[in-house]
Amino acid sequence: MTSIKNNTIEQKPLSILTDYNGANNYIINLKIKKESNNKFYLTPSQSEYLINYSKIIPKVAKKWVDIDPYFAKKIADEKLLTFIPEKIWVEKLLVEKEKSYHIWGKILSGDTNYDFWLPKGAFIKTHVIKDVKIDYNKYSNRFPLEHQKIAIEKLAGSSRFILADDMGLGKTLSAVIAALETNEKRILVVCPATLKINWKREFEFFTKKTIFIAESKTFSDDADIVIVNYDILKNFHNPKNIKDSRIYDKFDVIIADECHYVSNPQSKRTKIFNHFAKKSKYLWLLSGTPMTNRPINYFNLLSLIDSPVAQNWVGYAVRYCEGYQFNAGGRKIWNVSGASNLEELRERTSRQFLRRLKTEVLELPEKIITPIYLKLKSKLYENLMGEYYDWFDNKKEESTSLTIQFSKLMKVRQVIAEEKINNTIELAQNIIDQDKKVIIFTNFTDTLNRIADHFGKQSVRLDGSTPKLKRQESVDQFQENEKVKVFVGNMRAAGVGITLTSAEAVIINDLSFVPGELSQAEDRAYRYGQKNNVLVYYPIFHNTIEGGIYDIVVNKKQIIDTVMGDNLDKSDVVAEIMNRIQEKR
Repeated sequence: MTSIKNNTIEQKPLSILTDYNGANNYIINLKIKKESNNKFYLTPSQSEYLINYSKIIPKVAKKWVDIDPYFAKKIADEKLLTFIPEKIWVEKLLVEKEKSYHIWGKILSGDTNYDFWLPKGAFIKTHVIKDVKIDYNKYSNRFPLEHQKIAIEKLAGSSRFILADDMGLGKTLSAVIAALETNEKRILVVCPATLKINWKREFEFFTKKTIFIAESKTFSDDADIVIVNYDILKNFHNPKNIKDSRIYDKFDVIIADECHYVSNPQSKRTKIFNHFAKKSKYLWLLSGTPMTNRPINYFNLLSLIDSPVAQNWVGYAVRYCEGYQFNAGGRKIWNVSGASNLEELRERTSRQFLRRLKTEVLELPEKIITPIYLKLKSKLYENLMGEYYDWFDNKKEESTSLTIQFSKLMKVRQVIAEEKINNTIELAQNIIDQDKKVIIFTNFTDTLNRIADHFGKQSVRLDGSTPKLKRQESVDQFQENEKVKVFVGNMRAAGVGITLTSAEAVIINDLSFVPGELSQAEDRAYRYGQKNNVLVYYPIFHNTIEGGIYDIVVNKKQIIDTVMGDNLDKSDVVAEIMNRIQEKR
């Protein structure tokens, strides 16, 4: 692109203007101004346009277009308007670039048309949902419930959508039927490894299409339905030639289950997923907790579905995250840890978003959450906290790093988790003695092993080391075998997607820093099919940092509740708990 200096008249654009005899009203208007005014000069933007775009025929629009509130305020500030415009008149679209439009139009109805640039993110897109009629008699072998029918029709009628129904409401079945109803050729399901067999089973209920489960190095280029887990996407991705990738531009429908796995735009798997996801005709994102973190961590998911609120990162950050820049080490850094205008965010995303709570659509029993406060007497804990204080006092610069603080905190949490084992076993045994089944979640392998070993053949276990084929087997065994009373799971490996409704109690042995993970774990038992009240127990050593973690995590939920009904960020919790530790010294 030709570079134009500010406030200079170059011979080339003037010559183009003088000789112009086309039908572009914008250029004609410039020519008239030049011919009638000896002092007329071209602005850099006008000169650039004449040099690079004079041969492009503008697109006639002649309509008022809705403007995003963030950009509307910027326009008002720049134009010194006494109001914030909601619409802009677009007479013609002069130029379309990758991220911006060159507009021939006006802001006020009484104005004359003039040219200006606006980012594409400034324009609010209206998402269209087609009216879809479905003959549900085809699915009489597993007839969907009324709330599932609504989800099916929303998905099938929308090219981009987030289904965020509460855990246990049957999002998988809804997505399977919706995908089949599109009549598209190829379907890709991306999900956690634990859920791959479950997705295959769900499709097999309704179709004879070929279904292939991708493993570490195996993939199918011709199966109708391919199921792959997030962690191995990289094996089928060619970063040097994206179009050569096994999954790029190869699928008509893409379903991302537990889509919060790709909410962090900096992670490798998110970057890979983003490369190919937007190429599909349909993209549906499924999760009971799509916003497990701060509003900024919701941006990537909204961007994937082309939500009007996510057309511009800066606009979103300022409007919904209280975003602002500050100087740090000679660089400008964005702080986007806040939350603002959440009701507006909820309203503006509602057309591409559906969420129902179990309490709204199902006649379910109650979920009763009970913290059990315990007192810890442990020399090891006291010694570790003493070492932490010494480290903090002697390593001032290093101690400001949340990453290092988190690693230090993990050691303390592991000690707390192990010290709690006997309490958890005793509580679980009391539940078993009442002829009930129980789920126990922990974040630590040693803790998991000790609890599972204690219950022996009465238990099944599931963590990251459990072979993929054995994962569903463990779930089935717990659900169907009366002799198996205890399910012991790692919170991240077993806390999403699976159904464990034969249990009436859940024990969270040790806390996660992410509220969404706790909600997911609680609801493995509290799902469709549950006939009894579900008791969720949180054993808490109140005289340790765990008491503070529990309070903070519970409070963090309130922000996300406003947007969709659920959740916040690990870093928030780490930072806040560290502050509390220092305050209580």
